Amino acid sequence: MSEEEKVVLTEEEVTPAMENVLPDENLPVITMKKLLEAGAHFGHQTKLWNPKMKPYIYGSRNNVHIIDLEKTIVKIEEAYAALREIVTRGGKVLFVGTRKQHAEHVKSEAERSGSFYMNNRWLGGTLTNFRTISTRVKYLRDLEMQEAEGAFDRLPKKEAILIRKEMKRLNDNFEGIKEMRKVPEAVFVVSTIDEANAIREARNLGIPVFALVDTNCNPDVVDYIIPSNDDATKTVQLMLTLFADAIVEAKGGIPVLAYTRDAEPETETLEEALKHNEPRARRTDSEERRQVRKAQTQHSDKPTRVRKTEAKEEGEAAPEVAEKPAAAAKPKKEKEVKEPKAEKTEEPKVKAEPKAKAPKAPKVEEVKTEEVKTEKEGE
Repeated sequence: MSEEEKVVLTEEEVTPAMENVLPDENLPVITMKKLLEAGAHFGHQTKLWNPKMKPYIYGSRNNVHIIDLEKTIVKIEEAYAALREIVTRGGKVLFVGTRKQHAEHVKSEAERSGSFYMNNRWLGGTLTNFRTISTRVKYLRDLEMQEAEGAFDRLPKKEAILIRKEMKRLNDNFEGIKEMRKVPEAVFVVSTIDEANAIREARNLGIPVFALVDTNCNPDVVDYIIPSNDDATKTVQLMLTLFADAIVEAKGGIPVLAYTRDAEPETETLEEALKHNEPRARRTDSEERRQVRKAQTQHSDKPTRVRKTEAKEEGEAAPEVAEKPAAAAKPKKEKEVKEPKAEKTEEPKVKAEPKAKAPKAPKVEEVKTEEVKTEKEGE
C-alpha cells in the first residue's frame, strides 16, 4: 500500500470519536436511553405491588406497573455521589447478589472495582457475627497454603479427597470475602427480597444500604433507593457496572459507563418507548411457577366422518388428513356364536303301575314225587 493511499485521521476527526468513549462530567451519570434499552422501567404485576412504591410509579400497562425513570435518574445520582464519597474516605463496599443469573456479573464488577462480594449464598452472621466468620476464612486460607506446599500428597487418598471437598465448599461461600479484615462501610444489594437477611444485618450495624427496589419491594428498609427492575439481567448488569464506576472513579480510575454519551442522540421519551414495547407480566423466583399445560390433541373416539360433519356445522374447516392405505389385513375367522340352550322344563313324573307277576311253574321233582306216590297207592 502506497503512502498516498493511507488514510490519515486529522485531529478534528479523532475528537468526536474520543468524546463518545471518554466520560464527560458535564453529562448526567446515566441517560434515559440507556435505562430504556435495559428495560429498567418494567415493574411487576399491579396485583403484586407495594403501596409504598407509589411515588416512583409512572403508571400501568397491561396490568404491569411502569417505573418513572425520571425519578430513577435523580435517585441514581444521589446514590452514585454517596457511594463515591464513602470510597473516597477509604471505605470498602460489599456487593451482594445470590441469584444464579446475576452471580457472574456481581463477581466481575466487584473484582473490577476492587470490592468484596457474595454471590453464592448469604451466610447468617456474616456481618453481625464477623469474628466467627473470619475464623472460617482463616481456616480456608490455611488449607490453601497446605495444598500449595504439597501437604495433601502425603495424606491417604480418601482423606485428601474429603479435605479438598471441604475446601471447595468453603471457597464457594467465602471466595469474595477472603481478604475482608473488617465489616464493610457500604453494602450494595441487587434484590431486597432475596437478600433480606443481608439488609437486616447491615441496618443493625448502621451500615448504609444501596439497593435496587422494584414495585413489589419495601423501600423503607433501604438507605439509598434505586427504583428499577431487579429481575432483568440487562438492568442488573447496567446498575452493577454503573456503581462499580463510582468506586473506580473515587480511586482515580476511568469509569466505563458513567458520564458517557449515547451512541445515537436520545429521541424517545418514556411514553414513546411504551408504545413500541408493551410490557408483559414476568414470572419471578418468588412467585409460584405453574405447570404449562400441553395443547389438547384432536384425538376423539368419534369416527372421522362424524367429526368432519360437526366441524362443518361450526363453520371451521376441518383439515383433511391424507390417510395412508392400511396394509391388507388377514381375514379373521368369525367366531361361531353359540345359541343359548333352551332350559329344560321338568315334567311331573308319573309312577309306573306295578306289573302282574306270572305264577311260578311247579318244580319237576315235586311232580315226579307226586306221581310215584299215586302209583304206590294204586298197587
